[in-house]
Amino acid sequence: MDSATTIGLVAAFLTSVAFVPQTIRNFRRRQVGDLSFFTFGTFTAGVVAWLAYGLMIDSLPVIAANCFTLAVSLLNLWQMWAYRGNPAPSHDTPPTSG
Repeated sequence: MDSATTIGLVAAFLTSVAFVPQTIRNFRRRQVGDLSFFTFGTFTAGVVAWLAYGLMIDSLPVIAANCFTLAVSLLNLWQMWAYRGNPAPSHDTPPTSG
């Protein structure tokens, strides 16, 4: 594997996992009121375009990264729909032990 492909795969991995912590946080809190639908929607459209580009140029790093990123992004959009009415947890109240 040449250095350009290696760098591409590393970059693809890093950018692909960037939203995974947010997705996990959404599942744990069941709340997404502080997220922007416009941001995730626009990001998802960009990922679809990158995936199409990767398919057109037959680039494994671009295709793999954007398939994974599209799945995570669609999951975030689904969470925004599914949890849309859930209230945000209060940060003013200290946690209770027990």
